[in-house]
Amino acid sequence: MMHYFHRQIQLWGEEKQQLLQGKKIAIIGSGGLGSSLAFALGASGIGEIHMIDFDTVSLHNIHRQIAFKSPDVGKNKAVINAEIIEQRCPFVKAIAHECNFEAWSKKNIEVDLLIDATDNLPSRAEINTYAKSKNLPWVYGSVEAFHGQVAFIEASSFSDAFKIIQKTPAGIAAPIVMHIASLQANLALRYLVDLSVKKDMLYYLFFNNDGELITQKFTLPKA
Repeated sequence: MMHYFHRQIQLWGEEKQQLLQGKKIAIIGSGGLGSSLAFALGASGIGEIHMIDFDTVSLHNIHRQIAFKSPDVGKNKAVINAEIIEQRCPFVKAIAHECNFEAWSKKNIEVDLLIDATDNLPSRAEINTYAKSKNLPWVYGSVEAFHGQVAFIEASSFSDAFKIIQKTPAGIAAPIVMHIASLQANLALRYLVDLSVKKDMLYYLFFNNDGELITQKFTLPKA
């Protein structure tokens, strides 16, 4: 195992790599953000990863949902991602849940961290409510057009910071999806190996009309 994770061990040492092996996470959503997160975290050495999604692959998903290929159309997204994780890393147990988050939450599975990979505000409000009931932190991420947001939420409340509405998303390209997922994955890994994480801070990233990448920070209100 240590040879497999050689470069990570160079970064944070064998003790933290062993710590990571004992951690469990749930990724809610297995589409754009979810499949990018599965690649970013699936071979990191996290002991157990739960992939949650009721949806199946559609042809229009494939350009931005990097886990999927044309022959996957009609297959469940969580199942495909779990298979890929275990194929890439023999030291991670990946479990697919072919259901929505509400159904998964009733299974009472204990995890150390929730990671949001959904695509709508009501679902994130559900995650927030569940996380508060279980005293669990979670990592929020969203993407649209050429901008995205990410936050590590612990003491703050998503439902207090955002107006929970149904909203039709704008168009999107793959790179911003992968970019936000990578930031979520970095926050998750730092937390899971006990490195410092700035909590309850919203990072908003966007490209302006001149193509310049702008990053803004906002403190989220406490629950």
